[in-house]
Amino acid sequence: MSAATTRSRTPDRLCAEAVDLARAAAEEAAAPGVVGEHVGLESEGDRVVTHFFECKELGYRGWRWAVTVARASRARFVTLDEVVLLPGPDALLAPEWVPWSERLRPGDMGPGDLLPTDAEDLRLEPGYSGEDQPAPDSAVSAEMAELAEAEDAEVTSGVPASLPVAPARGSIAAVAEELGMRRSRVLSRYGLHIAADRWEEAYGAKTPMAQAAPASCVSCGFLQPIGGSLGQAFGVCANEFSPADGRVVSLAYGCGGHSEAAVMPRPPQPAPPVIDETRVDPFPLRPAPDSGSVPAVSDESAAELGHS
Repeated sequence: MSAATTRSRTPDRLCAEAVDLARAAAEEAAAPGVVGEHVGLESEGDRVVTHFFECKELGYRGWRWAVTVARASRARFVTLDEVVLLPGPDALLAPEWVPWSERLRPGDMGPGDLLPTDAEDLRLEPGYSGEDQPAPDSAVSAEMAELAEAEDAEVTSGVPASLPVAPARGSIAAVAEELGMRRSRVLSRYGLHIAADRWEEAYGAKTPMAQAAPASCVSCGFLQPIGGSLGQAFGVCANEFSPADGRVVSLAYGCGGHSEAAVMPRPPQPAPPVIDETRVDPFPLRPAPDSGSVPAVSDESAAELGHS
């Protein structure tokens, strides 16, 4: 180890004793009453020392005021270098900065917010706008150019006045617009797959609601089918009492609001009485002698027993 390195690690005596100078500089830079006790010093080099003071300001727990003082060679006076607020070993720090494109989460967008889409987004692929393709019967189309070359005709960039102008409805761009294909970019297969996985995780067969459902959405009358390839596995729930109302749900999803979940049975109706008018049932006016619980006895027996 060289002598210069040894001197740089040993704090300069005059700089180390300049605690009052460092405290005055820290109190001048900070608000009144936020500079605490002197918590140590550190040698920054030859005749350069940094003093640390506790920071009592709210919200800066564990931070320290760092005041660096220095002394010129062979000088007797210590001068002030800089005053900064630095985090200590146990300081409360803000989380590491993350780009907005990585910290954005579903549901974060509000009214007026704009979310630009990357040109190389894997969820999208080039679509068909039809703007760069002339009409089939246009004078500058590929078919007309081949015919003009075969007949040695001269074709101008515009439509000749003698040729009929193709209606807008019959153009390729108009047909593509009717089919929903006139877009610069459309959803790619990758975009379809990640969307399907996301919807399946939120409203799919493995959710607790679907596990306890009496039946799946494929047999529910409130399911509204959707078009495209996603319609083979998903639909839109139209039951206002369902937790998935207005959501894209899997056909294997289900809830207690199924249209056929609880059909109320009809109350039982009593059978109508049966009256047989062709038969007469005789009813005695007096009960039979042997119909009671006491056996019938003659009048003589009753007289002997003292019965009247």
